[in-house]
Amino acid sequence: MAKGGKVPKGKKITLKVAKNCIKVTFDGRKRLDLSKMGLTNFPKCILRLNDVDELDLSRNLIRKIPDSISKFQNLRWLDLHSNYIDKLPESIGQMTTLLYLNVSNNRLTTNGLPVELNQLKNIRTVNFGLNHLDSVPTTLGALKELHEVGLHDNLLNSIPHSIVKLPKLKKLNTKRNPFPKPEELDTFVDSIKRLDNLYLVDEKDLCGPCLRKCQLARDKLNKIKNMATATPRKAIFSSLIAPNSMAKESQEEWR
Repeated sequence: MAKGGKVPKGKKITLKVAKNCIKVTFDGRKRLDLSKMGLTNFPKCILRLNDVDELDLSRNLIRKIPDSISKFQNLRWLDLHSNYIDKLPESIGQMTTLLYLNVSNNRLTTNGLPVELNQLKNIRTVNFGLNHLDSVPTTLGALKELHEVGLHDNLLNSIPHSIVKLPKLKKLNTKRNPFPKPEELDTFVDSIKRLDNLYLVDEKDLCGPCLRKCQLARDKLNKIKNMATATPRKAIFSSLIAPNSMAKESQEEWR
């Protein structure tokens, strides 16, 4: 596991070995798969193979990603999960063709995420789960093409509004974080739940029956909302004659 312990010694690979690890995906992309190779360092020899579309360095022992990784100017898919990385290079912002970035299960802290991430304007999926993030950079809110964001198993106390409100976001995983006050996250939770089955289309793109169905559903929700706001709340402590007995009744209701 990349979470703790000393990093054992790994092995190096040659350019010849790396070339033999290039595979062609079902959609015709060239993937350099160096996962589970026992690598402790980023192999510099692969910079000569910078025309690949996908790079997989996951499940290794790598501690540092060099700035030279930006030489992969055609890269669409970068998988670095399950290593010992504690910082991403600033040059990652130059890899504007990236659509997928997975750095989960590393040693990343919030300070290890460069602001240059906000330059990845085309990225669709990022996974920062299983790290040591205590806050999320608001710069991620600038990535308007994001569909999926993984922030699970970190040290987060809050999620920036700019991320929850990303226009194309479909999945936001924030499980197993030490949120101290769940009630403060009601807005976020509601937003995330809606995102699971949320599809936005213009009225002109809906057929007649579908449009009527959506309108009826909206009217029903508005009716429920109006009823809820119109019903006055009953005071919890309308009388202070026997406060202990009222507290006892309240406890019974939660059993």
